[in-house]
Amino acid sequence: MKKIVLALLMTISCLTASAQFEADTKYVNTSLSGLDLSYMKDNFRFGLDAKAGYFVEDAWMVYGQLGYSFNNIKGEHNDRNNFELGVGGRYYIRQNGLYLNLGLKFDHDFSGRSFNNLYLTPEVGYCFYLNHYISVEPALYYDMSLNHFSDGSKVGLRVGLGFYF
Repeated sequence: MKKIVLALLMTISCLTASAQFEADTKYVNTSLSGLDLSYMKDNFRFGLDAKAGYFVEDAWMVYGQLGYSFNNIKGEHNDRNNFELGVGGRYYIRQNGLYLNLGLKFDHDFSGRSFNNLYLTPEVGYCFYLNHYISVEPALYYDMSLNHFSDGSKVGLRVGLGFYF
């Protein structure tokens, strides 16, 4: 009896989770990023990101991204403030919340140096659903700098709150 009830609950949870990934679903996300796993420099980075997306097909989403990050690099006297603007796509591997993300992001440092960078941003994450419309989304990302690969690339963690409607 326990096995039947467990199988029934698993089936129902899979059916309700699939509605988030259907075509024509809209998506909004706010996240904290830059919880760096930096391998190049000893620094502190903190970022705020916002994404808005649209499921063009089941399990396929396109999105736009807007962000701000603060960087404090050890050994430099000036802090860096960056504005980020990007686009990308996301594919949900299975109807359980695991996803792959690939984006392209423009980064502008407006701290006085007027430094620009372009990033290719692969990401792997998972959606933990709080209910049918809200999810907590931890992710591991890699910002691969296309302008300054060795100095500008970074690895980090992102934790976000996603809304599906």
